[in-house]
Amino acid sequence: MKTKNNQPRNKSAFKWGSCKCGNLLQSISFKYVALALLLTLSVNVASAQEELSADDYNPFRIGAHLKNMHLWHGFVVHPGAVIATELEYNSRNKKFTFGLWGGASFSSTDVYNEYTGENVGAYYKEVSIYTKYRFSERFFVEAVSHNNFTGVEERGDDLHYWSWDKTQGYNFVDVSFGYNVTPNTLLYLATIIGGGSGDYEVEADGTLKNSWTQYFEVNSVVWKNQNSNLSLFVGGAWSFFTDKTFYTEGAGGVVNVGATFNKDLYIVKYKVPVSVTAMWNPEEEKTVLQLDIALF
Repeated sequence: MKTKNNQPRNKSAFKWGSCKCGNLLQSISFKYVALALLLTLSVNVASAQEELSADDYNPFRIGAHLKNMHLWHGFVVHPGAVIATELEYNSRNKKFTFGLWGGASFSSTDVYNEYTGENVGAYYKEVSIYTKYRFSERFFVEAVSHNNFTGVEERGDDLHYWSWDKTQGYNFVDVSFGYNVTPNTLLYLATIIGGGSGDYEVEADGTLKNSWTQYFEVNSVVWKNQNSNLSLFVGGAWSFFTDKTFYTEGAGGVVNVGATFNKDLYIVKYKVPVSVTAMWNPEEEKTVLQLDIALF
């Protein structure tokens, strides 16, 4: 950006004179001013370095996970290998978080194209937005905009990332509350409040009635040692307004039961957190094992 610093100075405002003495004084004065500025700059840089080294606050964080599949609330979101990444901002007091979570697969899954009548391959693609506020060490509230646009264009639809129309089938907003009744036991309640992705029931007259599905989960660490732990979880879904829920085709029920084992592995002094989750969904009669390796 250009500034006005390059404008010519008014030479008549100050004049040293035409004698050599004036030139000498001007040269000496310039050297002292330059030396003073250099000393001041050095002190400021040193002071800034001390402040930076003393302040451990880092507002931004990135992460990456390698997974053999991607699970969420009893769903197998993608059955193949996935790389998951995240970019996150955290406030200095660690109460507020805002971030982006993205997933991309190494293999495709079949989707049906209504225009051609054929199944075509589509890679898993998701970029979700989340924010979280921790009122205390025990209680937090979180909002997530789940934007899973896998196969949208492959099935012949137009992609509208910033649309939360209930019939488009890939964007919805979840608001959740978490409370640690003990340091090892978390109660988690989530409600779908916007978008669609199937969270509605078709009435007899063809109108769509929102389900506002509730999901409740209990997760508890039942065993741990210095670098590993085992947790058990059970989750269920229901709706106060419709028979169909986001997680089930009929009335709600238990949709997510399982256990997760976490362990820190060390590869030449580099810690690699690894977890294995065994999940059973009674609604779909589906049982899977998920491997999750935290790369950084």
